[in-house]
Amino acid sequence: MAALSPADEVVDQAKIDHRAPSVARLFLDRVGTTPQAEAFRFLSGGGWTSVTWGQVGERVRLLAAGLIALGVESEDPVAVAVSTRYEWVLVDFAVMCAGAATTTVYPTTKAPDVAFIVSNSGSRVVFAEDQTQVDKLRQHRAELPGVRTVVIIDGEGDGDWVLTLADVEERGRRLVAQSPDVVTERAYAIRPEHVASIIYTSGTTGKPKGVILPHSAWTYTAAAVDALHILGPDDLNYLWLPLAHAFGKVMLALPLQIGFPTAIDGRVDKIVENIAVVHPTFMGAAPRIFEKARARIEGMVSEEGGLKKRVFDWAMDVGLRVSKAKQAGEEPSRLDSLRYKVADRLVFSTIRERFGGRLRFFVSAAAALDREVAQWFDAVGIIVLEGYGLTETAAASSINRPEAYRFGTVGWPFPGTEVKIADDGEILLKGPGVMTGYHDRPDATAEALEPDGWFHTGDIGEIDADGYLRITDRKKDMFKTSQGKYVAPSAIAATFKGICPYVGEIIVHGESRPYCVALISLDAEAVTEWAGKNGLGGKSFTEIARHDKTHELIGGYIDELNRRLNRWEQIKRFGVIDRELSIDAGDLTPSMKLRRTIVVDSFADSIDTLYV
Repeated sequence: MAALSPADEVVDQAKIDHRAPSVARLFLDRVGTTPQAEAFRFLSGGGWTSVTWGQVGERVRLLAAGLIALGVESEDPVAVAVSTRYEWVLVDFAVMCAGAATTTVYPTTKAPDVAFIVSNSGSRVVFAEDQTQVDKLRQHRAELPGVRTVVIIDGEGDGDWVLTLADVEERGRRLVAQSPDVVTERAYAIRPEHVASIIYTSGTTGKPKGVILPHSAWTYTAAAVDALHILGPDDLNYLWLPLAHAFGKVMLALPLQIGFPTAIDGRVDKIVENIAVVHPTFMGAAPRIFEKARARIEGMVSEEGGLKKRVFDWAMDVGLRVSKAKQAGEEPSRLDSLRYKVADRLVFSTIRERFGGRLRFFVSAAAALDREVAQWFDAVGIIVLEGYGLTETAAASSINRPEAYRFGTVGWPFPGTEVKIADDGEILLKGPGVMTGYHDRPDATAEALEPDGWFHTGDIGEIDADGYLRITDRKKDMFKTSQGKYVAPSAIAATFKGICPYVGEIIVHGESRPYCVALISLDAEAVTEWAGKNGLGGKSFTEIARHDKTHELIGGYIDELNRRLNRWEQIKRFGVIDRELSIDAGDLTPSMKLRRTIVVDSFADSIDTLYV
């Protein structure tokens, strides 16, 4: 496995060369080709409801016609402030078929930022999930003179500015009765270079920028995955990812290209419960999901103790030896192969059943995955394929393959995507998935996108001898200590999250300082459960965070972290933040990414005390 290179890979290039000209055509082709096949499952009335592509197609046709009836023209931005759910899918496909451009808004976004995105994009129609989202728009209505219509998913219209989804469908029904081919004609007029999406970056360093992605970017990404034969029509995806995020949007393009069904529920706290019922064959997630799942399983085993823990520990030792042998391109010893069969029957099969029992692989993206977490899942028989991409590259630029994966890397580029490393170590990307530019920001576009198509990712990385891409850190996050040593805080954070089950975030600091320190934010659920078992039950989060027992607990994990770091990277002192980091406080972006600069500024005094 480890000896394979991109040159050995079989790629169905015809799928890429002859891909659909637009997402709308991709959708209409899917509906026409497999109208009776299952398209989506979603929770309704306490159980899972299944719909076919034909059923999806009919509702999308009415909604698309409704948008046209509302005056939506080709490439007009249409904002969507809705959580991950079936209605989001219907709206997005309808926007595509109307020839318009989906503008995504996280439902957790604060009202001023919602107003900025809607206004900056020029959206004249906004889909709002509920009254809470409508109220955000009403608060800033004076700043949104261009918004003609708000469509509410859960709630009542006002007969004027706010319509319901049913109202839009009814308008579409009337238009289709007059002009039966209105949607097909609009969809067939879309060209590959037409704008399909304006996705606003999370804004970790300022106001979000609107990334313009043409139809060709999404159809390329879908066709490139299909060309690798990673997925097939018999697969089943479990989709919980935020559909306002490019990673989530990819998961809507793929079933159009390949034809597999998708079970959809955006509630993060229901992931483990749902996949045990749905039995998916693959799922995409951010690293935190895998870190927490591993910590949860190990915590449950430790709590039971006794024979069960001894058997579990023995099985994991065997599994890790077998996994490491495979990663080294070697065959496990005959004895370990026999032991693994026993370990699988006693332990690993039970763990896999918790994840539905049919998983072929997970896909991890959006942040660095600690290699030990990936190795742990591999040991129990579940592959985690780490991938890489940005909003500016339609989310997917490289990925490990099921038959060729290397922990600590993000795999090989997709066919048609080029990667090179600049002199300063920055990763540059070029290919059909790269954005057109930033909306209304020619300055930012010129800074990120070279005239010959190379995109500056802002990430630092390297390519190994076998073609695997490794991300080492964000360019803007790396710092130099006063000793002249460079430190990559994101890599340290990924390692620590793989070690410590109680950490939410770790902010490593040391710019122009003699040594590195860290601020630790705690995972509320995990640390509260630990507190209840260690004499701190009933105490508030703040009291737990400030308690000596908690500092002693975290200190043990910091010691373990330091044993894995170079001397100049080691954390000499640390502090525990006594509140949860949150979107509302401005610590995290709507996609739950750390706003590092803001957090460092907010806790500057706490950092200074660590150097006293």
